[in-house]
Amino acid sequence: MATFSKILVANRGEIAVRVCRTLRELGIATVAVYSEADRGSLHVAAADEAYLIGPGPAAESYLDQQRLLETAARAGAEAVHPGYGFLAENPRFARACGAAGLVWIGPPAEAIEVMGSKTAAREAMKAAGVPIVPGTTAAVDSVEDVLRLGAEIGWPIAIKAAAGGGGKGLRVVAGPDEAERAFESARREGEAYFSDPAVYIERYLEDPRHVEVQILADAHGNVIHLGERDCTIQRRHQKLVEETPSPAVDAELRERIGRLGVDAATAVGYRSAGTIEGLLDRDGNYFFLEMNTRIQVEHTVTELVTGLDLVREQVLIAAGEPLSLRQDDIRLTGHAIECRINAEDPSNGFLPSPGRIASYREPAGPGVRVDSGVTAGSEVVGLYDPLIAKVVVHGVDREHARRRMLRALGEYQIGGVTTLLGFHQALLEHACFVEAKTCHGVVESKELAERAEQLSHSQTTVAASPDGKLRERVARVELDGRLFEVTALIPEPPFAELARRRRERIAGGAHHGAAKDAVVTPMQGTVLAVEVAEGDEVRAGQVICVVEAMKMENEIAAHRDGVITDLSVAPGQAVTTGQVVCVVAQRET
Repeated sequence: MATFSKILVANRGEIAVRVCRTLRELGIATVAVYSEADRGSLHVAAADEAYLIGPGPAAESYLDQQRLLETAARAGAEAVHPGYGFLAENPRFARACGAAGLVWIGPPAEAIEVMGSKTAAREAMKAAGVPIVPGTTAAVDSVEDVLRLGAEIGWPIAIKAAAGGGGKGLRVVAGPDEAERAFESARREGEAYFSDPAVYIERYLEDPRHVEVQILADAHGNVIHLGERDCTIQRRHQKLVEETPSPAVDAELRERIGRLGVDAATAVGYRSAGTIEGLLDRDGNYFFLEMNTRIQVEHTVTELVTGLDLVREQVLIAAGEPLSLRQDDIRLTGHAIECRINAEDPSNGFLPSPGRIASYREPAGPGVRVDSGVTAGSEVVGLYDPLIAKVVVHGVDREHARRRMLRALGEYQIGGVTTLLGFHQALLEHACFVEAKTCHGVVESKELAERAEQLSHSQTTVAASPDGKLRERVARVELDGRLFEVTALIPEPPFAELARRRRERIAGGAHHGAAKDAVVTPMQGTVLAVEVAEGDEVRAGQVICVVEAMKMENEIAAHRDGVITDLSVAPGQAVTTGQVVCVVAQRET
């Protein structure tokens, strides 16, 4: 079996840790990279070597292609595994790796290019006979185009970034009144995340299921599918819970959409692991949505029902090995569910919740897997995605897996930051999930948020040891760009955490009562746009500014009718949690 001796993992967090584990099993040395904000991150310790590649902002570190290539050469790596996100779907980086003599553990740059442009992908799929959601196959250039197409296709419509994915650059438009804001926002997000403001239009399907097909393809013309995953449960068009098999897919439909997935991958000369994403409507019609040309966050559920290691398959395919399995060899056993544990506050619109993890204990037991990028003392940085871990369970059937997940979530303890643990418990207990419905309208409901908050409070723990919380003290030394560290755990007094929480409550309460007319930022981030000017009259709910935090746009709205005064933010400005944006003063009568 031809393979590699050393691989650089061009990523961070849980996926970097997960890739390193597989490489270790294959006997391959691992190289991690880290930004200044990630000095103490778990993925740094998970690798055999670790190199500093720049400051905290991703553009100056994890997205710095030249720095990554220089680091790979310096470390003596033979290949690069990009994980997901960052440069994983960047054809220029894939080509640059090849030009530098490095093997790219992923698909050919040409396939990334075609599928990376959603308009080009729709054209390619249409030509290959793969059904696509009704809409345009070319970019739209103006609000007038959006209005015209909305009238032709029928409202609601979806405006999507042509280079987008993962919910970024996607806006649902219910009617003409929302078109201009949605068009500008989608273009802005496309430019910010993918350096491409182009957008296209699709009909927005009502209450569909988001069903995707896992593909494996080698360099010898072999392409197979590993069944489907149901990723319907989302917030802001970003996935929260994934499961396989889909409760809405029978054997006949599985074969049909699996074949569509294979046809789609074959049409673009695909190689490596990839995912064909699609929408399943109420009538059983399946439409191509996009292809993710990388390992997916939710690849774990497929691994549990097939017994395969998809990262291992990626590495072997990149090494030139043919697939060891044929389609007839694939057997799906049992049911698997994944819950994404994000540092977010479901009671506050799923706003990011960066901070330091004070205490941490993972669940265990039969059929439970945790892919995590954190531990006690880890800093959840506001510069990156809010995903900190994934809980994955395997059961004999869906109900068994659901109950196992509830048990695992109940055992999981994460102190110091707000997470989705309580949210997932509330969701899995809800009738919509038990009955395998789409749960549209439930996920972001006030009812679920309140239940999630109750469950989160019931799980709160104060100490990580019998005598009090353990404080982490880390001494770090960088030598020739490589990081070495010594960690000490020091017991705190038993009531130190209680005192800390009391101080936080007092500070928060004082701020809350300081100025009832003030609009404040609920999170740390960067102002992307300011939608009002000094002296403007606004109504309750009107957007004042847009703040980006942890890779998400968050609209900050007026809490009442009034007049804008003391406007103190501008596009590009960094803001902190609780910072005053403006005052909404009462109108003079």
